[in-house]
Amino acid sequence: MNYEAKKQYMNTLRKEYFKADRKGKTAILNEYCKRIKEDRKYAIKKFRYKVKTKEAHERKKRSCKYNKEVVANLVKVWDIFDHSCGQRLKTSLDDELDRLVRFKEITCSDEIIKKLKTMSPATIDRKLKHEKEVLKLNFKYGKKKQSTLLSEVPVKNSLEQDRKPGNTQIDCVEHCGASVAGDYINSLAAIDIYFFWWEGEAVMGKGQQRALQGMKNCRERSPIDWAGMHPDNGSNILNWHIYKYAQEENIELSRSRLYKKNDNCFIEQKNSTHIRRPLGYLRFDTEEEQKIINDLYRNELRLYKNFFQPVMKLKEKTKVKGKSHRKYDTPKTPYQRIMESKKVDSKTKEELKEIYDSLNPAELKRKIDQKVKKLYVVYKNKKGSPEVEVSPNLTSSMVSYYMIHQL
Repeated sequence: MNYEAKKQYMNTLRKEYFKADRKGKTAILNEYCKRIKEDRKYAIKKFRYKVKTKEAHERKKRSCKYNKEVVANLVKVWDIFDHSCGQRLKTSLDDELDRLVRFKEITCSDEIIKKLKTMSPATIDRKLKHEKEVLKLNFKYGKKKQSTLLSEVPVKNSLEQDRKPGNTQIDCVEHCGASVAGDYINSLAAIDIYFFWWEGEAVMGKGQQRALQGMKNCRERSPIDWAGMHPDNGSNILNWHIYKYAQEENIELSRSRLYKKNDNCFIEQKNSTHIRRPLGYLRFDTEEEQKIINDLYRNELRLYKNFFQPVMKLKEKTKVKGKSHRKYDTPKTPYQRIMESKKVDSKTKEELKEIYDSLNPAELKRKIDQKVKKLYVVYKNKKGSPEVEVSPNLTSSMVSYYMIHQL
């Protein structure tokens, strides 16, 4: 409440004050002192006109002991001593101000030096309040520094990425459970966005060299030569090691926009069906678990998904009256798409045909279940039997299935 508002409030209550009895005056004084936070005796004098209140232009301004020159030199000392608080800066002023003057870091009169030394910690904080607010605003709205690598790698959304063989989306899935502390296994996954051929590799921790080695392993197993790599902005799969590797191998490198998962939509879909569905959300952080997961990724799981799991491609998407309508092509497995394509050489097709003829999907499914079961046994021996809620959507190919049906 400003001065004028207080004055108006006083004039309103004064009429009631003079008409009231003793109890009424006590109640009015109590209300006034409660609202205005003034001393009671002083308020009584004001009500009885024993204190002459002056207008704003009539009131004598209080002299300022610490003028702008003092504050300007205080700010210089505050900057020199790394923006310390009033209590610490007071000690620095007492001990080091003469040294700063001797080295001509501070140029001012003896009177200003004397005033700086007599300032209390509370006064120092009060005089520096505006400077601290400015410093916070500069920090809050200042331009955020970005890694030089982000300016070197072009940004492409899902529509801008070329739908040609060899263009690969890459992502990492964390198996940290409920805590991100320490090292744990990350599933590095890659998918060709033309044929939907998927590869996976389990990597311990988030080391950049380990992620690069896992990426190389995925590339070696893929029947399609990689022409492009499109990771998200995670530092373990978008770093200078990956950038240098892409340049040496003549692979086009692009990245997603920040906080836009849909730029990596194809691999995000497979993260759910190929990784989360069989492995769940448990924490895997031992070498034995990594060995089992890699055995699954490198053998049965990749063969089962790539040779016997049909995938539908989105052909058209239209919006009618606010509702999206999608049209898909005929479901085909990644293997079938490769065999029908004229962009793949005959030697690769013959090798895949030979592998396909030797595979039994039922046997692959049984081995996947066995390895998932084995993974849970290792997890159970490490952590003990966890308590989980029963879900009606569990299948025998999920770790969660074995969490329900105790082994």
